[in-house]
This record gives sequence, structure tokens and C-alpha cells, in this order.
Amino acid sequence: MLARRTAVRLADGRELIYFDEKPSDRSIPDRRDLPPPPPASELRYDPLLDEWVAVAGHRQTRTFLPPARECPLCPSTPDFASEIPASDYDVVVFENRFPSFSDRVADPQPAPLTPVTPVRPGVGRCEVVCFTADHNRAFADLSPERVRTVVDAWADRTAELSALPGVEQVFCFENRGEEIGVTLHHPHGQIYAYPYVTPRTARQLASATAHRDGNLYGAVLAAEQKSVRVVAANDHWTAFVPAFARWPYEVHLYPHRQVPDIPALDDAERDAFGPVYLEVLRRLDGMFGVAMPYVAAWFQAPVRTGRDLAWLHLELFSSRRAKGKLKHLAGSEAAMGAWVNDVRPEEAAERLREVAL
Repeated sequence: MLARRTAVRLADGRELIYFDEKPSDRSIPDRRDLPPPPPASELRYDPLLDEWVAVAGHRQTRTFLPPARECPLCPSTPDFASEIPASDYDVVVFENRFPSFSDRVADPQPAPLTPVTPVRPGVGRCEVVCFTADHNRAFADLSPERVRTVVDAWADRTAELSALPGVEQVFCFENRGEEIGVTLHHPHGQIYAYPYVTPRTARQLASATAHRDGNLYGAVLAAEQKSVRVVAANDHWTAFVPAFARWPYEVHLYPHRQVPDIPALDDAERDAFGPVYLEVLRRLDGMFGVAMPYVAAWFQAPVRTGRDLAWLHLELFSSRRAKGKLKHLAGSEAAMGAWVNDVRPEEAAERLREVAL
């Protein structure tokens, strides 16, 4: 059953959307006294790498690891007004109060900083996705039905954000764990609508363009499906540790059908994602007996380019390499982008498969 969608406005004008699995009253207003949202960030061009860097000084003031009773992602209570006015919810999406990109442009034509460093507004949008009202749960604790609601929310937001002026790519992702750098413990993810195609996406599509024997993504999937690196699979999805994994524990999830983005998934594919993904997350959490920190990143086709080449997939990686040990980006990775992995991908896959569920 499709979730019921209700859009409202917060006290400062930002949009909030409820995705409800059952009929609910969403007429409760946001009674907070909030300042206006900040203007868009500034994009500065790096001529050495042909990349844009966002400068968003207002994000220094964002909320940092508050106590649970003051969590801005929990439902509001009589004693505390959060970002969500309702007293309960299933899945909620709202505009980030401290966005890296937005449509609130202060100066549409900023002057260049140097002859080789042009500047432009960070036009786009940043949203927060709350997966559950329960502060003490994690994505791995969700039911397959709730995961389906989240997938539908991702699809809804990808479609709407892709239609915004200036947006070139939509990125849905989750950061989990203080080791990764999260600033809020409540189970949530984010969505970035970028005003450019991100460097890793552009590089992947360039590789796909240069590949001469059919679709490169399809070739990777077909090869991995025959390997010992498969971690979980069903009729519509395969999860595997790639042969070229950079991180000690890294898993990629591919749909078996080539689609450019989440909105293009059909009902069967959306339903089938949850069981495979939840199995992967539970295996990761079972590796060392502690919650595994991770980044889960959806690679979707850009809005206007490479849509015939792209193959929607999710890349998940953890910074934990052993019990009590983290992988930090050292000189080779951080400075040169030259990776060294301490764990053989085949061993990582085997260890994940051996986790008792």
C-alpha cells in the first residue's frame, strides 16, 4: 500500500512532508519562533581538479549531538517543539535547517575570487529523511514494509528535486554512527540536490562511456553474481563486496534490471529491496557485536546526462576494520586518492556471510 503524502510548512517557511502508512491528522502547526532560513552557500571552482567546492559557513552552528529529550528529529511533545510538529509519524522528509544548497540566493552573480576561481551560488536543496519516530532504533530494525515507505519517499523526493531549476543530480544517503561524523543520533538520512554532477558520478559515467563491450555496470554485476563475494540476493537484487573494494567492509547493492534512478524502480523491485538491504545491515552489525558505522550512498543518474549509461545502485561502506579499530584516511588516501585496503574483499564477504542472523 502506498504511503499517504501530506505536505505542510514549518514556522520559517521550510517544507515538511509526512509519508503515512495509515490515515493521520497532520493539521498540527509549527508554533516555534524561528529566524529565516540561511541563504544559499557559495560555490568556488577548483581549477586543479575541475571541481566545485561549497562554502557554507552557517553550517558551523548546526545542532550537535543533543540529549535525546532535545532531539530535533523526534516528534514534538508538550515540553519540546522539534522539527516535526506531530506527536508521532512514520516517515518524514523536511528541508534541512542548515543546508549546503538551497534556492534562497542572496547574490545571483558573485564576483570571481581570482582569475581562475569563479564563484556562483550553491543553488539546490538539502532535505532530512526521518526513517522512524523511535529515537532508539536503527535502519536495520525497520520492517520491510517501513523500508518500502522509505523507498517511496526517496522516489518522491528524487522526482520532485530533479525538476527544480539548476539541479543536476539528486543524492540520497545515510550516515550512521559517531565514527562517521553524524551530529544527530536519531535514525535518519539526507538528500542533496546538487547544482552540478558530482565528481564520482562523472568519473563512473566516463568509464562507462569508454567501456566497449556493453554496459559497464551490467558487466560488473554479472561478474560479481558468479563470485564468492555475494553477501545476499533475491530475485531482484544482489548485494556483494566488490573485487575492488576500498574500505575493509564495503557492500554494493544492484537491482538486476538497469534503471537510472529510484523513481524508475517498479513495485516488485521496491518491495524486494528491503529484505536484502536489511540482511546486509544486520550482518554488518553482527560482525563485531557493536553497531557498525557506515555511509550508505545511492548512485543515481544525473538529471540531464548519462541516463542511458547509468545503473542505479547503492554503495555502503564502513570505517570499522576490526573490533575497536577504525580505518582512517591516511596520507595515500586523503592526499593522493590512492587507496590501500587492509582486508581482502573475499575475506570480508565470507565473514559477513558467516554472521548468524
